[in-house]
Amino acid sequence: MLISHTRLEVMQTLEKELDVLLKKYLKSVEENWQPADLLPDSMDDDFHEQIEEIQGNAQEMSYELLAVLIGDMITEEALPTYESWLVDVVGIDQHEKNAWAQWVRSWTAEENRHGDLLNKYLYLSGRVNMQVVEKTIQYLISDGFDIGTSRDPYKNFIYTSFQELATNISHRRVATLVKKSGNKALSKMCGVIAADEARHANAYMHFVELILELDPNELLIALEEMMRFKIVMPAHMMRTTDKDNENLYEHFSNSAQRLGVYTTQDYIDILRSLLDRWKIADCSGLNEKATKAQDYLMRLPDRLQRISDRVQIPQTSYHYNWIHR
Repeated sequence: MLISHTRLEVMQTLEKELDVLLKKYLKSVEENWQPADLLPDSMDDDFHEQIEEIQGNAQEMSYELLAVLIGDMITEEALPTYESWLVDVVGIDQHEKNAWAQWVRSWTAEENRHGDLLNKYLYLSGRVNMQVVEKTIQYLISDGFDIGTSRDPYKNFIYTSFQELATNISHRRVATLVKKSGNKALSKMCGVIAADEARHANAYMHFVELILELDPNELLIALEEMMRFKIVMPAHMMRTTDKDNENLYEHFSNSAQRLGVYTTQDYIDILRSLLDRWKIADCSGLNEKATKAQDYLMRLPDRLQRISDRVQIPQTSYHYNWIHR
């Protein structure tokens, strides 16, 4: 796919503001939380008692909720794929160490804590077959993904806006569900991860807003193309074996739907929120193609709602090799 020179010029223009945006949307290492802040310290006298508490609370988690937590963790652990994909976007040059490359590295450093934290928690929980989980992570990173963005910065920032909002919802809902069973420690872990995702979503949504000011026609066209393609989740190719026919992501997604952790309604609500945040309905002075894209986008949520209302989620639970029964 050929990316227009205009996109590079827009990225270079936005780069001049990144010093301010880096400070606004990312935290320094010294002020950020770290996984060790939320996990038992092996030097504590009551370390073994803390592990027993984690394992006791893990036993109280429903089978599907544990599966969704594992799937969320695996998604976070595929971070090398996400970083390698972002540094290849037009306007981001890791070799020149420009401000965009600094954004990607700093964003990656913050995101890296998420998988580390949940991975260690699940290892300590005593309910998870970590070797199967680790193989799933390795397959996912090895397989990569195709999210339909190519090297287009407009499409990539649209995607990350959507995806960060989706992961915020998923982690926040898991936090709420585990808190109801008295698991305050895990609830706090998922809560701080969700807060990071919300902050990152605001950053990427802001990037799109800035692009809209500079190149509204092409941004609207890119947004229409992304929504026609549909936003796919980054772990859509997850698998546990060398065969790719187990439909693991579909089972994971159905579990999340049944629990209300992340649903088709959330997908529609995110789309509505982005259209509202970016004031897509108010864009004016557009060319013919962008005007058609605007019309399609403003009709899309209601169209998706009608489809969603007819969708039936399978109610049969799946047996996940990730979990010791």
